[in-house]
Formats: sequence, C-alpha cells, structure tokens
Amino acid sequence: MTDFDVRATVGPAGRTAASAVAGDPTGGAPHPSAPIPVQGRPLGEGVRTPLGETGFRIFPLVLGAAEFGWNVDADASQGILDTYVGLGGNALHTSDSFSAGRSEHILGRWLHSRGLRDDMVLGVRVGGHPDNPGLGSVNLVRAVEASLTRLRTDRIDVLFLDARTDSTTPLEDTLATAEWLVETGKVRSLAATGYTAAQLVEARILASAGFPRISVLDVPFNILRRQDFDADLRLVAGAQSMAVTASHALEHGFLSGRHRTRTRSTLSARGAQLAANLNRRGGRTLRALDAIGTELGVPDAAVAVAWLLAQRLVTAPIVNAFAPQQVEELVQGVGVRLSRSQLSEIARASE
Repeated sequence: MTDFDVRATVGPAGRTAASAVAGDPTGGAPHPSAPIPVQGRPLGEGVRTPLGETGFRIFPLVLGAAEFGWNVDADASQGILDTYVGLGGNALHTSDSFSAGRSEHILGRWLHSRGLRDDMVLGVRVGGHPDNPGLGSVNLVRAVEASLTRLRTDRIDVLFLDARTDSTTPLEDTLATAEWLVETGKVRSLAATGYTAAQLVEARILASAGFPRISVLDVPFNILRRQDFDADLRLVAGAQSMAVTASHALEHGFLSGRHRTRTRSTLSARGAQLAANLNRRGGRTLRALDAIGTELGVPDAAVAVAWLLAQRLVTAPIVNAFAPQQVEELVQGVGVRLSRSQLSEIARASE
C-alpha cells in the first residue's frame, strides 16, 4: 500500500477531501496540492489486515471508546465514529468499565442507528465492571450478557479477558466459561489483556486440550512505553502467531504534540499522566516527531501511529479521540512508511 491509499481521503493538514474541495471559508480556490476528491466508498475500506487467527480482517487502526461518556458526550462520540467509518475504519474497542458502561451504551446506540453492526469488528474488554468484577465463571457470563445488552447486539467479535482484575480464578476455569460463550455464539474469539508470558503459554497448552484459543494480545505499547511489551511477551506472542493491539498508542495524548507545557492541573488523572512525560526525554521525542512529521507532511500523532505499525508483531494500535479532526490525523499514520533512518532517529530521541 502506498501513502496515497489513505491520504487520498485525508490531506497532510488533516482535512478531508470534501473540505479540501470546498476551499477556505473566505471562498478562495482549493490549493493546487489539495487531495483529489473521492467519489463513492472510501479508499480506506480496501485497507485490511488479518487480526491474527480470529478470521477477521480489520483496518490497521482500532478506534477506542474510552473517552465516550467521560470526556466526550454522546453527540460528539457519534461524530467521531462517523468520521472513522467514513475514512474506512471497521474495528472498535470498548470495555464494560469505561464510564461505568456508558461507553457501551453510546456505542450500541450508534451501531443500532447506523445499521452497521455487521460491518464492524467489535472488541469488548471485561472484568473491570464493579457489578461483575473479575473473570470467575458467574461474573464473566453476567459481564458478557450486560455488555451485549448495552451494545444492543447478540455477539461480541473479540472478547478481551482482563487478567489485571482477577488474580485468583484459575485460567482453566476462565477458558471453560469462555468456551461456553463461544459455543452459544455470544463470543466469536478471545483476546488477552494483562496476561504474562507464562499465562499465555498455559493458555496455549489448554487450547491443545480443546479449550478456546487466545488469538489477540492487548498490551500498552508506544514510543515512550516499551517496558510492558517485554522480551518474553514478544517471544510468546510471536511463537503463537498472536495479533498484537497496542493500547495507549499516544501515551495519553502526549505523543500528539498538543501538550508541551504544564498548563493543565496535575491534580486531574489526565494532567498527571501528561506531566509524567514533560521532561527532557519527552521533549526530545516530540522534537523528533516534529521533524519527521514536517518532512512527511503529517501531524505528530500520525508519525506515532506509523512507528507502531512499523514494529514487528503489532497488528493495529488502539487509539482514542476527542474530536473528528483527531481521527483524521491518526488515520494518516496508516499510509505512512517510516524509513530506517527515521525509525533510528525516533529510537535515539526516546532513549
């Protein structure tokens, strides 16, 4: 795939083809280098990659719904979702713990109103809702049923089992319950969140005995956060041909380049997360992204996405957005191919 595949619908400045044709608000003519208007279905619909061994093929950028119902209201969330689908996206990720379930309500209402359920690959993380905590048999079934109700659907395409919420339930019991969920059609495939390399090896041994196979691994991973995807986890994921979805792709928004000073209160959770990277290392990294973004004509966020897609085993980053414009910027990263020198420059800056 060339850079044109995605940038045909999204220009270097993050404008859609339609806005480029419309010209500026003062009525000036479109810039000569503006993207060519695309008629018909978005070109991004032709950009698909296998999601491990799940049988699904997804756009290599998953839209997360973590902000829906929290920092983004229902109307704004629908605008973000519409923009993502309009650019060819087809993979969504939410959790029963996001905004105590409000994220799922918003996503379910949008899927129902647009009639797009069959066109989307829907991933749901469970285990963190206070009403059904952990991965024990009873709570796991109840959590899935509650998510299905909130999402207004009859199945979850990829069920993310969050091991961070339960350190006591045996993995065999969790997979036995998941097997029933798969057999009843409520779940199509399984993914792991917060699992260690040893747990993934155990899961594969159980799969050889007939339990459902974990095909996707979700791990926090980005330019500044590499420690969670350690050597053992990489080795096991590669050996098991697992698809890796990199969450926290922009390190809580820091890698978008929008936050460079301590102007936001560190008393808030988001302010504290951003402040943790406002140091020399973070500054060097942003300057490297600035330089490469200027060279390629894309925003910093797109360079951060392109870096992830250049990493071996990473199938698709999971990204969250506050506005449609951010979706347009992020999608540009799918069409960017970083050179070895650019990857080395980012590596040096982020050390």
